[in-house]
Amino acid sequence: MIKSSLLGLLSTLLITFNTYAGVEDFKPGPVFENYGTHVPVPGVTISADETFKIAFDVNAGAKEGKVNRGFERLTRFINMHVASGAKLENIDVAMVVSGPATSEILSNTEFKKLKGSNNPNTELLQLLIDKGARILVCGQSAVAHDFLPNMFEKGVEVELSNMTAQAHLAKQGYTLIP
Repeated sequence: MIKSSLLGLLSTLLITFNTYAGVEDFKPGPVFENYGTHVPVPGVTISADETFKIAFDVNAGAKEGKVNRGFERLTRFINMHVASGAKLENIDVAMVVSGPATSEILSNTEFKKLKGSNNPNTELLQLLIDKGARILVCGQSAVAHDFLPNMFEKGVEVELSNMTAQAHLAKQGYTLIP
């Protein structure tokens, strides 16, 4: 009896462990082919009629030469929701950038002048903007770093501050994901 109970428990544990996704199971797509890895969640779908207005707050900088993971969160949100049934046209995302991350939304030309290398975020920022994402920068951070509005990637909006940008987005119905 004990032997069969242990065998049953062991079988349950093995089945349970085999259902968890490993790092290798996370894949990008369907909207962003090189960004935004995610896994399907069995039994969970998103209604095609559901709408999202999500604001992300990014102030942490990336490791040198790497894409900012905070920026990539937008692609992950979009990919996993579209893969789960949401319509792309029903997803509005915005990102407010401040602090150390501010230099990472500079145009490639300006980033090169500042850091001496290409901006690893340029492609990702343009893909996001092309899909309708709003990229806003804290004007206080921009001025503190001596960045002018024309130095940022094309399509970046300058706000008075991070707080102002978040207040404006909240008035427009965006839910903040810090």
